[in-house]
Amino acid sequence: MKTESEIITINDWIIRYREPIIKGESNLILLLHGWTGDENAMWVFADRLPGNAYLLAPRGMYSTPLGGFGWHESKPNAWPWVDDFLPAIDALNELLDSKIFQSVNDSLVSLVGFSQGAALAYAYALQNPQRVAIIAGLSGFLPGGVEALARNKPLLGKSTFIAHGTQDELVPVERARTAVGLLESAGAQVSYCEDDVGHKLSANCYRGLELFFASSRL
Repeated sequence: MKTESEIITINDWIIRYREPIIKGESNLILLLHGWTGDENAMWVFADRLPGNAYLLAPRGMYSTPLGGFGWHESKPNAWPWVDDFLPAIDALNELLDSKIFQSVNDSLVSLVGFSQGAALAYAYALQNPQRVAIIAGLSGFLPGGVEALARNKPLLGKSTFIAHGTQDELVPVERARTAVGLLESAGAQVSYCEDDVGHKLSANCYRGLELFFASSRL
């Protein structure tokens, strides 16, 4: 049985986390919620992720006009650019460098992001590929300006899972298809799951996420 999660505060971050079942050196998975989410929003995915890893779900750094939190300052009616995520990327690196969990193998971190959190995951991985093991982008999109970051294949060999709904009313499915192509051009090995749902994961893509992590042997 998987251990219970807790809410903790680290360096001004409010984080929901779960310890791994197996003690000793463990891997780390960051769960990055979407716009208006919080530290609890990503926990619906927790049971689909490996039990031998720390799960950390931090609360976004910025309050949104609709409540909840996000990963960059609000930009009404505009898609974010990669530079908009730089403060969040720097803060995440500071969190990872803090060595709070001494038993964590944080030389490589896996990222699971939903919607805006997926955009942050892509931006983080493209700018910090040496720190990233696995990427999963769920109902997400690429921030603007990432094309230049992909040119030298920084994600060569990185396992990546992308899932999207064809009826997504918030993030058009074309943005997920574009993400597949760009991340593959950056060298990533992409598994793509598309299904006839809205801004959420289908049951089939939930299973795909679980199988993806199982086959990645985190």
